[in-house]
Amino acid sequence: MAFPQRFLDELIDRSDIVDVVSSYVSLTKKGSSYFGLCPFHNEKTGSFSVAPDKQIYYCFGCHHGGGVLQFVMEIENLSFPDAVRFLARRVNMDVPEDNTDREESRRRQRVLALNKDAARWFYQNLSRPEGAAAAAYLEQRRITRKTAMNFGLGASLEGWDSLLRAMQDKGYTKADLLAAGLVVQNKQGRLYDKFRNRLMFPVIDVRGDVVAFGGRVLDKSEPKYMNTTETIVYSKRRNLYGINLAKKTKRANFILCEGNIDVITLHQAGFDNAVASMGTALTMEQTKILSRYTKELVLCYDNDAAGQLATRKNIDLLKDSEFTVRVLQLPRRLADGEYVKQDVDDFIKFQGPAAFEAVLSGSANQMDYRMAAVAAGYDLSDPEQKIAYGGEISQLIASLSNAVEREVYAGRAAETAGISRDAMLLEVERARGKRRGRERRELQRENLNTAALRQPKDRSIRYTDLRSAMAEEGVIRLLLLDGTLADKCRELDPERFSSPFLGRIYRLLLEAREEGRTLTAASLSGCCTPEEMGHLTGVLQRPETAAHADRALADYIQVIQQSAERRREDPETDPLRAAVEKFREDKKKKGNGGKQA
Repeated sequence: MAFPQRFLDELIDRSDIVDVVSSYVSLTKKGSSYFGLCPFHNEKTGSFSVAPDKQIYYCFGCHHGGGVLQFVMEIENLSFPDAVRFLARRVNMDVPEDNTDREESRRRQRVLALNKDAARWFYQNLSRPEGAAAAAYLEQRRITRKTAMNFGLGASLEGWDSLLRAMQDKGYTKADLLAAGLVVQNKQGRLYDKFRNRLMFPVIDVRGDVVAFGGRVLDKSEPKYMNTTETIVYSKRRNLYGINLAKKTKRANFILCEGNIDVITLHQAGFDNAVASMGTALTMEQTKILSRYTKELVLCYDNDAAGQLATRKNIDLLKDSEFTVRVLQLPRRLADGEYVKQDVDDFIKFQGPAAFEAVLSGSANQMDYRMAAVAAGYDLSDPEQKIAYGGEISQLIASLSNAVEREVYAGRAAETAGISRDAMLLEVERARGKRRGRERRELQRENLNTAALRQPKDRSIRYTDLRSAMAEEGVIRLLLLDGTLADKCRELDPERFSSPFLGRIYRLLLEAREEGRTLTAASLSGCCTPEEMGHLTGVLQRPETAAHADRALADYIQVIQQSAERRREDPETDPLRAAVEKFREDKKKKGNGGKQA
């Protein structure tokens, strides 16, 4: 919706960006800005900055940036209107609404209310004769009624429309049930329950809202597991099973499990820090949620091939994050003379909570796990495989930034392979040298493609005239630095801008000046896409001084006017772009050994 601009200006004025961001990110003041670890990508060295004077944030690593509204939109995964409401509640402001916006809010609240009533109905079915199969399954898995109540477990019935009729009796419409993903419509238009004859697992978010359901079959039908599809209130990438309970834990870490039953079993056994991703693959959005509550993750997946693959993928995702990552590998269980795999539920059932606590305390860090996985792939009694092992493990150790760690792990690898420690250290340093060379070349390419060209990734806002665009950026920086400079831009029409995006921002700045408003970078969130806002914030990070602002503004305007005339006379010519392209071509030829056609 279109909120009144004066309302947005007041909301942004009341919402100090340092105060808002610091509730999600640990910030340290350095000079006039604040720095911390970026919440939008994994990193160990803080490249995320907050400038209180400009009321903007910017990450020099992933290039996310914007004002306080943009930050709330990204961190909470909210639309612009919902981000406005979120901030308004935070500062106790009333939000002017329109009918369209009220309708969207009503639909969301309706689905959440329906999910809550459906969860209650599923839970009540456990005590009814029709839910006996689900109750028996819980008893078989040794899940107590108290635990079932804590997690809101329930039973869907065997009939085709049991839930549909029960919810209609409560006043919900067929459209409500379709929007919540609780019913399915066939080709003939008939509606029927999505979940039938299943043990039901409500998915509850960090706010305590029931946003979705998972269902495990109780007979031989397929699929074995079924989950709610994406809805207006649910995205599986942004939710974790059990997070509503685990966020209250007093333990220092979180245990990341493979399935719902594993989480429930661990909580019942006293490990109330267990959660599960909605599927084995952890997502970046889920790591953002986890980072609010812990800085240490213990990966606890099944010890079969699928579980080990999931472990390796998640280690790769988390390797450059702020998390300390450990891996808990469950020992195999002896059954009928053979050692068989077991999951968390099996282990707790056969070994007990104390044994799990002991394994948890001794869980390996991610480097130990990765080294063991590499060693398992080679027959180290074979000289050729021993050499191959040395090559692979040295590359892994070379990725460590700490010299002491490299020496320690090189010694362990040497002992595993039965070779000298000095030989292994030499291989590690060779691998490290090659790695530094690759990183140097990648940095050069990045500098060429970003710093030299200053090009946004979004093609809709890419520059076609670099010389003019750089001057256009300068005008915008100066106007945001001092709004009164807009009075000196009367001869510069926005149509003269080569970049439609920068021209639009320039027009907004002029309009704000005419209306007597002070337009800040933070207040542009409602006028820009996330990509545009990130690019604009990057533009504002470049230095601009008020000392000689009049002269700089005149120079920028002259460049823009001259470039516009040049484009009118010869639209194909851009001297700066031609120079950069020649530079890139020369670099490419050198990279091919100086060979020329």
